[in-house]
Amino acid sequence: MMTKVLPDVTLAEKIAVGAGKHIADLVFKGGQIFNAFTGSWEKADLAISGKTIVGIGAGYRGIQEYDVSGSYLTPGFLDAHMHIESTMLAPRELAKVLLLNGVTGIFADPHEIANVLGLDGMQFMLHETEDLPLDVYFLAPSCVPATDMETSGACLTAADLQTLLANPRLVGIGEMMNYPGVVSGVPEVLEKLSLPEKPLVDGHAPELAGKALNAYLTAGISSEHEATTLAEAQEKLARGMYIFLREGSSAHNLLDLLPLVNDKNCRRCCLATDDRHLDDLISEGSINYLVEAGVIHGYPVEQLLTMATLNTAEHFRRYDLGALAPGYKADINIFKDLTTFEPEMVCKDGQILVKDRQLLWESAPVSDIPTDSMHVQPLTAASFKIPATGKRMQVIVSQEDKLVTERRTAVPKIEDGCAVSDTTRDILKLAVCERHHATGNIGLGFVQGFKLQRGALASTVAHDNHNLIIVGTNDEDMLVAANALVDAGGGLVVVEGGKVRALLPLPVAGLMSACPSDEVLSQLKELQYWSREIGVPESLNAFMQLSFLALPVIPHLKLTDRGLVDVDTFAISSLWTE
Repeated sequence: MMTKVLPDVTLAEKIAVGAGKHIADLVFKGGQIFNAFTGSWEKADLAISGKTIVGIGAGYRGIQEYDVSGSYLTPGFLDAHMHIESTMLAPRELAKVLLLNGVTGIFADPHEIANVLGLDGMQFMLHETEDLPLDVYFLAPSCVPATDMETSGACLTAADLQTLLANPRLVGIGEMMNYPGVVSGVPEVLEKLSLPEKPLVDGHAPELAGKALNAYLTAGISSEHEATTLAEAQEKLARGMYIFLREGSSAHNLLDLLPLVNDKNCRRCCLATDDRHLDDLISEGSINYLVEAGVIHGYPVEQLLTMATLNTAEHFRRYDLGALAPGYKADINIFKDLTTFEPEMVCKDGQILVKDRQLLWESAPVSDIPTDSMHVQPLTAASFKIPATGKRMQVIVSQEDKLVTERRTAVPKIEDGCAVSDTTRDILKLAVCERHHATGNIGLGFVQGFKLQRGALASTVAHDNHNLIIVGTNDEDMLVAANALVDAGGGLVVVEGGKVRALLPLPVAGLMSACPSDEVLSQLKELQYWSREIGVPESLNAFMQLSFLALPVIPHLKLTDRGLVDVDTFAISSLWTE
């Protein structure tokens, strides 16, 4: 198996091969080659010297030659916006899964690990991705913490971002989630948006419109992946934003937004997965799944392929990626047809890493794992009690396949003077326990949408502060779940009847596993099985849904360790309304 990247050849040699004077290292002969610049196909040979495509045409000879007649060659797929941490795999393990899906490059915002470990977390991610046969570009996290209404493990200042941006693999500033801070001109936010040499800035402004959107874009923010309706995407595209059509594990926006794309605007649209769990990556795919879904629903394959390759490369100013043309990186997917987008062969930097849908690359093990990230004040069942001090309370309404929550009010179920879960109405207790500094902060509230009939679920994946979040039918099981994750160093857990039924340890910052993907997938399936056993509907990805309930930058009502957050007013709100 190939275990290291080979050195590149000289420019003079590449030019000689392109001119037909020297033999190529590798030639794919007779395939249908996709031209992302014109949206057309050309039957030709494709010649590679070192890591670079040097020729397209007839008559090229190679040390290695593959007859790909009848097959289709596309650029390697690029993910315009994703979070490595959301896959729950360390980068080296994730690279294997992505390569099998034809993804040869990603643009990742590591604000998850940065919110836990700060600059140390960033250095871990850079170190773990520097020798992979996968282009991993990062954006410097703009919102660590995302707001002042939560407790994160670290804080990154404008000076910290400037330091990070000195690394050539940092291609801009990550999603600016604090859109109220931008619009209202908060000095600390504007300082990050006013760094020298004006780096590219990714956006994150769900439902922002009109003059507020104008103000947000005046700060130089260039993209949006949070558009969920056609009207929202149309307005943001018309105001100059690149639109990233997203299909994650919780947020399914691709098919809602594809009607936006036409011949006039398609070059301003990209494909992204954002937050996609391992089970979906393996069972469905990554960017290749988005292309396939679009084709199935009747959208032009050429537009989808361009959105999956060249558009993303050009947006991030990586002008050697995203196309099959002389001078571009030899990142190539080969498909048998244009309906099923699981590649038969994947070539990265001129080396064949996937052949006959089998991975030929093996990574070194993950090293220097940052594991010490669980600092929680000792808990008891009484930690989760909510004294009933009002007649009606606010309830977070979690919506399946959406990150936006709704709010409603309800009369609480009272026992011994405290508000408790009511499974008959699907009103369950929700808790967020601070886990970075042992402050003892606990935010308590109620949520609808999980349908638990007994037991509890808990996770240390809770965007973006990644505190310990728990939903449950009773305080005792919630306590068992919390303590199980403290002991495991973080992760996901299902508890029922005082017993841990399923556990996925995530010791890397409480976000990722260092285990192989098949082991992680097996543990995920156990979690899903036991989630169903205690009442979670078959269609609901409960842990993904749970992970966004502590994110106070997506409307409308969320819960952090500081309490209930009204995202519309961007302020802490009382649980009680009367």
